[in-house]
Amino acid sequence: MKIALVSPYDFAHPSGVVNHILALDKEFTRMGHDVRVIAPASEAEVSPQIAGRFIQIGKPRSIPVSGSVARITVSIRLAKQIKKTLREEKFDIVHLHEPFAPMLCTATLRFSDTVNVGTFHASGGTPLYYFTWPLLYYFIRRRNRKLHGHIAVSPPAFEYAVAHLPGKYVIIPNGVDLSHFNPQVAPIERFKDGKINILFVGRMERRKGLDYLLRAYADLKEENANIRLIVVGPGKRLRQGYERLVRNRDIKDVEFEGSVSYEDLPRYYKTADIYCSPATGYESFGIVLLEAMALGKPVVASRIEGYRRVVTHNHDGILVPPKNTRELARALKKLITDENLRLKMGRQGIETAKNYDWEKIALQILAFYQQVINHNSKQVDAKEAGLEAPVSSGGKA
Repeated sequence: MKIALVSPYDFAHPSGVVNHILALDKEFTRMGHDVRVIAPASEAEVSPQIAGRFIQIGKPRSIPVSGSVARITVSIRLAKQIKKTLREEKFDIVHLHEPFAPMLCTATLRFSDTVNVGTFHASGGTPLYYFTWPLLYYFIRRRNRKLHGHIAVSPPAFEYAVAHLPGKYVIIPNGVDLSHFNPQVAPIERFKDGKINILFVGRMERRKGLDYLLRAYADLKEENANIRLIVVGPGKRLRQGYERLVRNRDIKDVEFEGSVSYEDLPRYYKTADIYCSPATGYESFGIVLLEAMALGKPVVASRIEGYRRVVTHNHDGILVPPKNTRELARALKKLITDENLRLKMGRQGIETAKNYDWEKIALQILAFYQQVINHNSKQVDAKEAGLEAPVSSGGKA
């Protein structure tokens, strides 16, 4: 099968959607399918995994969205290259991620005359902010008819998408690469000095909740000198503010590592004794939670809808109310002071992560492709025979 995986987001910049597409590409290619990744890119170099199979269309710009930044192309001059790509590649299926994010995905959907599938990743905020423009919303609802299959990565993502775009959805979650995120990797040696390491991984954005973690950690540090906070993730502007907070409160043992490579990321999880994600909302899923759990680390995370679908409270992690520094500190302290509980939750986390192995997820998506292709073929045959095609019902599958 020849498959196009289309991202609206900058493929030279790490993100959940980018990593999702790379994982699908890896599994589909390993299974013998012919895959192309289509996306804008701010740099000439993207993942070497897709070398020779990456088709760059558009240059991204940074657009503030829901406390985050969406790096998308907003050019209205993409049509010629999109048409040329679709004409030359002759895809069996075009799989668009956030299919109504401007402009690459919406334009590709417009010009594609093959089977089109969309995956909806968002679960709140305003990623679909253009729906507030009545005229554009009208055209997007019409364009939705060209999607032959709808995938949501979680129930919250489904509920958010279906409220704007009624249709029949199937829920297929994100996955984790268990061959990459596995307990056999080596830790970061400079952090293996006997201190209990708390790890945060995420972009330096307000909604990731790092400020709450820093305050909780500061309170814990007053009681326990034998702990350390390791902060991994890109971002400059907010990082300066976080570093200023650390200096002003004289908080010891906070290490800002900045961006780390995908190759090195598992080593940071291995180094950690506890993984913490205090996100305040707008998370449809918890990929970072799965990565930590795959390495056998207990998780402390916010009790937000997307995370509740991944972590089972008091089983493989502890869930706390978002934006609640006191409860966050209490949960961390519980794990800091109980090594046996850390180890027990870590073992249970490994079992949870096995359910999300990317190989299993990729097979589910391929089965859905075939289902959609077969259904579309029947509709085409019905139309050619002058019969009325079947009508899809709404709701989730």
